[in-house]
Amino acid sequence: MDLDAARIEQAMRVIDPVFLNTPQYLDEQLCRALGGRKVTVKLETANPVRSFKGRGADLMLSTLARGTPVVCASSGNFGQAVAYAGRARGMPVEVFVPETVNPAKRERMEAFGARVVEAGADGSSARKAAAAHAGRHLDRVYLQDGLQAAIAEGAGTSGLELTRGSGEPGFDAVVLPVGDGALINGVARWTKEHAPGTRIVGVNAEGAPSMLESLRAGHAVPIERARTFADGIAVRSPLEASVRRARALVDEIVLVTDEAITAAMELAARTLGIVLEPAGAAGLAAIAEGAVAGDRLATVLTGANPRPEQVWELAARLTCPAQAARRAERTTF
Repeated sequence: MDLDAARIEQAMRVIDPVFLNTPQYLDEQLCRALGGRKVTVKLETANPVRSFKGRGADLMLSTLARGTPVVCASSGNFGQAVAYAGRARGMPVEVFVPETVNPAKRERMEAFGARVVEAGADGSSARKAAAAHAGRHLDRVYLQDGLQAAIAEGAGTSGLELTRGSGEPGFDAVVLPVGDGALINGVARWTKEHAPGTRIVGVNAEGAPSMLESLRAGHAVPIERARTFADGIAVRSPLEASVRRARALVDEIVLVTDEAITAAMELAARTLGIVLEPAGAAGLAAIAEGAVAGDRLATVLTGANPRPEQVWELAARLTCPAQAARRAERTTF
């Protein structure tokens, strides 16, 4: 196992404090809506990049010399995190994105100083283009979300905060969306060491079950196409390193539909007052759907960078539910 629990603890002294100690709490209205179960939510949306990605990106960049140019591929949130941390550490950042990138995410990457390059129709194409670009420019360091141990260990600090704030007897399960796997593997590495009775449950979109299929096969298995509006977890080709870690650390992967994610986004807005992006609501969707056993659960709300049209549709669902329901019969967001 290349992830180290001691390094996760040490990371708390390295990562920019703006990403640390995000709010985590029980909300009574949410718990009632979830059948009375005690569900702790951790708001990894409460930071400048509106996602958990800043933890791992900042820790990874701390291992490089100041001024080192870096290259990555991203559907948006990892790119934002690398751009933000890179600007703070004096590092030029280039982010390769799919042509379908959320325009709001692209705008924020550029606002943080990154050079953004469109490359191909999906995340796999963007990763290939980023790797090729870094290969042609040997002064640049290629960062791949889910690959470098430091990225997962930085993300794992959110698990440290969860377990230390959980009290006794702790959580039955921690439920996490799974994209490239950095978050679930980092949180699981810490949790298995310090709260071994807590199950780690990952959530794939039903239309992008690449980690589930990979764990079943025992190795990374690409899927033909990711069919989900949750772009943050629409991973078609998981990394072998990420799958290897998950095989050792993750107890279960469950699937949720886009419809369940939509309902969870509405639930979060109504009870918590938070507008999540689809991937950010996947863990909550799994709990609301009854896919995770246990009375005392925790989930990380991993991102709040929705597309503009998703915000408009969510507002319509909250203010004009009957009209929104008729639209939902034709499409999900």
